[in-house]
Amino acid sequence: MKKDKQNIENDNLQAEVDELLSNESSENLENSENSENIEKSETEETPETPEQQIERLEKRVAELEDIRLRQMAEFDNYRRRTNKEKLELMDTAGEKLLVDILPLVDDFERAREAMAKTEDINSLREGIDLIYNKFIAWLDKQDVHAIDTADADFNTDEHEAITTFAAGEDKKGKIIDCTQRGYKHGERVIRFAKVVVGE
Repeated sequence: MKKDKQNIENDNLQAEVDELLSNESSENLENSENSENIEKSETEETPETPEQQIERLEKRVAELEDIRLRQMAEFDNYRRRTNKEKLELMDTAGEKLLVDILPLVDDFERAREAMAKTEDINSLREGIDLIYNKFIAWLDKQDVHAIDTADADFNTDEHEAITTFAAGEDKKGKIIDCTQRGYKHGERVIRFAKVVVGE
């Protein structure tokens, strides 16, 4: 009897819980539907007039035009600044080369003074050789090297043929003589070697 009473109470309690849950979910559903309807009605109630659309679009165009003008001004400033920096860099690089070459000018001046005072040809030759070797070392430091022409094949990328010379079949296409040395700065030719080519 007690069990039956408990079962009835449990069933009643379960029924009340189910009813409460059912009511709550239906209320939530109604609330969400109401909020959606309110949002729809708000958007439907205040549609933009053509004048308002034009005004809004004109404001947006003005904003974009302002942004564009600012960006153009910033880019123009950047371009001017980088150009100025490049010019300054080129000037300072040129100055460094000039400063490095001045000791060689000093050596030539001393050699000229020595030529006026002495008649010893051998010592003068040694002095000139020292200055020449010093200058070649300076060129090497600047990554400037002479183009090799000794018994080399003629190469239009490095050599400029000023004339040809009949030198036999074994010398055909070979460099016979170099009238002016060529130079490369790194891998780039800065002066072609003027050569006589065998034919």
